[in-house]
Amino acid sequence: MPASLGDHRRRWAPFTTTTPTLVAHSPVCFLQVALFLVLSGASEQSSWSEWQVLQPEGPILVAEGDTLLLRCTVVGSCADDMIKWVKESSQDQQEIYNFKRGFFPGVTSAVQRTRERLDCDYSIYIHRVTKEHSGTYHCVRFAVSSEDLDTKLGEGTAVTVQGAGDPKPDLWIIQPQDLVEVTTGDTALLNCTVLGDGPPGPIRWFRGTGLSREAIYNFAGLSHPNVTAVRASDSDFSILLPDVSTKDAGTYYCVKFQRKSNRQYLSGQGSKLRVKGLLSVLTPVVLGLKAVTLAALLLALAACRQRRF
Repeated sequence: MPASLGDHRRRWAPFTTTTPTLVAHSPVCFLQVALFLVLSGASEQSSWSEWQVLQPEGPILVAEGDTLLLRCTVVGSCADDMIKWVKESSQDQQEIYNFKRGFFPGVTSAVQRTRERLDCDYSIYIHRVTKEHSGTYHCVRFAVSSEDLDTKLGEGTAVTVQGAGDPKPDLWIIQPQDLVEVTTGDTALLNCTVLGDGPPGPIRWFRGTGLSREAIYNFAGLSHPNVTAVRASDSDFSILLPDVSTKDAGTYYCVKFQRKSNRQYLSGQGSKLRVKGLLSVLTPVVLGLKAVTLAALLLALAACRQRRF
C-alpha cells in the first residue's frame, strides 16, 4: 500500500527536529564551536582598521653607489601583503616596490618572506643608489581593487644621496648592522659610527620610531641604567645591552639632535635586534591558531553528524 503524505512527514520528522538539538545540546560540540568563535573573534581584533605603519623620519644620508635600507614595520594585520613603497616628489608619486605584484629592478625585500614576515617587516633595499633616489619615501597600504592608497601619506623617510662630487657633509651616521641576532641572556652590541661634527647637539639612541619611540641612551644626558657606551674612539657611539630578553627586540636608531631647536638632525638606517627565546617559538603557533581552530570545528561537526546517524 502506498505510503501517505503523513507517513512521509512522520518518517522524516525526527531528522528535521533532532539535527539542531544534537548540535546545540551535545557538550563536546557546544564547547568546540564556542572555542572556535571566541578565538576567531580574538584573531580578528588586529585588523586593517588598526593598521599603522612605523618608519623612521630621517633624514638618512647615503653615498651614491651604496645600498639604501628603508625600514618599515606594520602594526596590525599584515597577512595579505597589500603594502607598497612610494617615493614622493614635488611632481608626482612613484611606486618603488610592491609586495603583492610587479618587478622592480634594483629593489629587493629586506627580509626573507618565509622566515621573517611574521613580525610584519616590510623593509626594502635599494641597491646602487643614484642622485635621483633622493626624496621622501612612504610605506603605505593600498586598496585591493584599484591600488589607490587607503591612507594619506605621512611624513615618510627623507633620504639624501651624497654624490662623489658633492661637498663633504658636516655629519655622517653609519649603522653597519642591518640585523643583530642574540639569544636571551646575551649581551647585544649595537654599532654606530659618527663622522664629522654637525651642529651642536647630542647623539642619542632610540628604539622604534614616531611619538611612541623609546629613549635608550643619551651621550649627553640620562640613559637606561643597564645600557653602557663603548666609546672605543671619538667617533664611536656604539652601545651595549646586557642580559637581553625578548622584550628588548626591536629596531634601534642612532640619531643626532640639534641642541638649539631640539630637533632630529640626522639618523642612521637602524639596526634590528632579534632575540631568540620563547617568543620566537610561540609566534608561529599563535598565528596558526585560527587555522587549527577551523580544523577543530570541522572535526567537531563531523563527529556530531556521525552521532546523529
